[in-house]
Amino acid sequence: MSMPIIYIHQLYKKYKDADDFSVNNLNLAIEEKEIFGLLGPNGAGKTTLLSMLCGLIKPTSGNFTINGFSYDKNATQIKKTIGVVPQEYALYPTLTARENLLYFGSMYGLRGKVLRTKVDAALDHLGLLKFANKEIDTFSGGMKRRVNLIAGILHQPSVLFLDEPTVGVDVQSKNVIIDYLKELNSNGTTIIYTSHHLTEAQDFCTKIAIIDRGKIYAEGTPKGLIHETPNAHNLEDVFISLTGKELRDDV
Repeated sequence: MSMPIIYIHQLYKKYKDADDFSVNNLNLAIEEKEIFGLLGPNGAGKTTLLSMLCGLIKPTSGNFTINGFSYDKNATQIKKTIGVVPQEYALYPTLTARENLLYFGSMYGLRGKVLRTKVDAALDHLGLLKFANKEIDTFSGGMKRRVNLIAGILHQPSVLFLDEPTVGVDVQSKNVIIDYLKELNSNGTTIIYTSHHLTEAQDFCTKIAIIDRGKIYAEGTPKGLIHETPNAHNLEDVFISLTGKELRDDV
């Protein structure tokens, strides 16, 4: 049996001056070519977990491997094989869409004609080629989301991390983004994704883990989790059953 593409062992994260662990003894194995959803309420630990896996913050303790590389020994190799699409737009507002993407592509070591071809092909694929020379600050939210996505996949990562990739976008942009991600996945990219859109996650993900208070409460296929949860008709019912109905306002 092949090794999972992501293997997480006893991972903890506690921020300075925090009372509780944001990620608390978390263990998880994600197989290659999954579309894996990390779902949970505000403050559940989703973004903290993603940030550790992307190498943006250090775990308090524990370890993980991505593509067989261990975080504590091979962080540089891990960063070369992953793509990251953050929830906040990681774009320069006064540069054009094409200028942004040429810049991000060059950071991944892409150059010249290869880079320009990849940028224009991706812009065309996501319906943005005719806006390639417009400044990002003139774009709608949905257009910025699509450019943000392209910036994370130009180097063809084997693992793609997405933090709320469709938040605040129109239905058309959402559909285009989801279809594009499914295509990337069918070509071999493993996708790790957080979202508050439970209906979207139910349709999109091959596997799901529901995380709350830094721990995994349930894991499985969307259909399997719905089937296993008494009186559940959809993923939202499963989510409420496991995480409760109390408000999770976070400031």
